[in-house]
Amino acid sequence: MANVKYRKLGEEDTKDPQTRDDEEERERTLSGNSQKPYSWCNMALKVTTVLVALVIIGAVIIPYVVPAPLHAQCTINWEFPSLNCSGVSNKLVSQIKKWTTADNCPDGAGEKCLYTLKSVTDKELQATHETPVKHYVDDLTFNFMPNGKMCDVKGFSTSETWYAVLDSGTNYCNLHNLITGSGLNETTGFVEKTSDDVCTQYSSADCEKY
Repeated sequence: MANVKYRKLGEEDTKDPQTRDDEEERERTLSGNSQKPYSWCNMALKVTTVLVALVIIGAVIIPYVVPAPLHAQCTINWEFPSLNCSGVSNKLVSQIKKWTTADNCPDGAGEKCLYTLKSVTDKELQATHETPVKHYVDDLTFNFMPNGKMCDVKGFSTSETWYAVLDSGTNYCNLHNLITGSGLNETTGFVEKTSDDVCTQYSSADCEKY
């Protein structure tokens, strides 16, 4: 049977005051430490909840304020009456290879650089573009659609950053810069079609900067 000590009624605690103070302080410290993990977890959960709520609210409200895609992206349609699709594809591939390094963006000036060719077939070209300063990566796709001796092309660029909503027209410039850099915009009968509805911040895009 375990030994149990009982204090007689009215019996004073024999511990000196300093010992009692030390024990009380130790108990408060242990109690405080046991609550810290919960407090940090609770705070992290609240911050995450607020961030997710802001992203959802932005995705719901922004389209009603300014018609635009819910995610930072751009779709462009081009017509090349004087070129076949092989000719268009070859010019795009050549331009991507010219702008593979950061040499064309000294000290982060402009973004006509850091393109990477991923794959190319008769019907599709895939590439990526990395911004030279913040190193965001966007995925690019060109779909080639022969139209007799002419070529219609659909271009699409989208941000790999899942929470990106606005992009200052970067996704538009990802595509447009390759067209102008390769000189495809100077071919006879060239037509480019897009709008703010399908291309994030198209109207305010500055492709000399982005």
